This record gives sequence, C-alpha cells and structure tokens, in this order.
Amino acid sequence: MGVISPERERTRPPAEPPAAPPPPPPERPRRDVPWTAITVVALILAIFVGVDRVRDWFPSFDNPFASETVDRTRTPVLKSIRDIGEYRAASGTYEVIVDLENDTKLPSRLLGERTLFVAVGSVDAGVDLGSVDESAVEISADGRTATIVLPHARVYDAELDLGRSYVYERDEGLLNRLGGAFSDDEGFEREVYLAAERRLDEAAGGNDELATRAEANTRTMLASLVRALGYERLDIRFE
Repeated sequence: MGVISPERERTRPPAEPPAAPPPPPPERPRRDVPWTAITVVALILAIFVGVDRVRDWFPSFDNPFASETVDRTRTPVLKSIRDIGEYRAASGTYEVIVDLENDTKLPSRLLGERTLFVAVGSVDAGVDLGSVDESAVEISADGRTATIVLPHARVYDAELDLGRSYVYERDEGLLNRLGGAFSDDEGFEREVYLAAERRLDEAAGGNDELATRAEANTRTMLASLVRALGYERLDIRFE
C-alpha cells in the first residue's frame, strides 16, 4: 500500500521589482537675452541719430561736428626742403693779386709802404631753401610729380685763406723800416686783407658759372630727396 506524502507546497517565483519611472524630459538650455550688447548698440545708434539732428537745430552757428578735408600732401616735401636751410651747393677757389700802397705827403723813399699781396680764397654759391613757402610746392593729382619753385642761387661773401695767401713783395720807406711812431703796420695789414676779400668777391661775382653750377647741384640733390619721399618726377623752376 502506497505512502501518501503530504502535498508539496508550491513555491512561487519572487516578485519582480516595480519598474523605475521614466526620466523627466531634458530641459532646454536657457538662453539669456544679451541686454548689455543690445543696450550698447542702441546707444551708438542714438548718438549718431542725435548728432545728425543737432546739426539741424543750430543752422546759424559754426558746427563743431563738421568735418573738413585738409590736403597735407605737400607737407613732407616742404618740411624736408626747409630743414636744409641755406644749401651751399657749389664752391670756387680764386686767386687774385692785390697791389696796395700807403701813400703820404713825404716821398715814398722816406715814408710810405707798397705791398703786392697774393690772395687765395674760396667763394660759395647756394640756394636759400629755408625761405620756400607753401605756394612754391605743388603736387600733381596722381601724386607722382612734385613741382618746386626756388629762388635763384646767390654768391656768398669770400673767405680769405690766410694759410695759402702771402706777401709777394713789400716796399717800405726809410722811416717805415725804422718803425715806431712813423708807421702803422697793423692797420695797413688789415687794409690789405679787406682789399683782398673785395677782389675775391669781384672775381666770383663776375662769373655766372658758380651760380649756375649751384642751381644744377641743388636740382640733383632735391631730385634724390623727392624720390626718397615716394615721388617719381620732379620739376624745379628758379625764379
């Protein structure tokens, strides 16, 4: 006879945990309005609009907001020329004979002096660039050509070269050779030097070649200067 076993208790599987709630939808990134930038832009626009209206409010006064076009094209050329000042562009060396006699009422064999002096000196010629004004400089519309009006070259005073000048011959009276109260060697020597400088000035002034060479050298110098400032051509007139 079989054994009746107690009824086995059925085991239930463990209950599954409840499902997690769905995640909330992602929030959209917050976009802050750029009020600062908007305010700055609006302020700039207001300034320009306001300035334009202010011009209409004051028609009878000089407008401080008005603009003026100033042509400064010639300024570098003019300043560069003026900075040079007196441009001594040529120099000549001259030699003259000075025959000077110090005559008195007494015979020359007793009192008197005659000197033959060989004077050597230099004379410069140049152009006064410091006197050039704005009306003397013109720049072409394309900015390539500069036109400059200059004064003619002048010959400056002679400078006596005492190191190269010398007394060639001197005749003195008896009392001059004795010296003392009968002669004034220093005064006569000064007269010789002054006469030598006058003769040198006459020699240079009677020759137009020195002034002509000075103007040619000035033209060459200014052509290099103007090219360095960016201009292609130079037109110079001496008046």
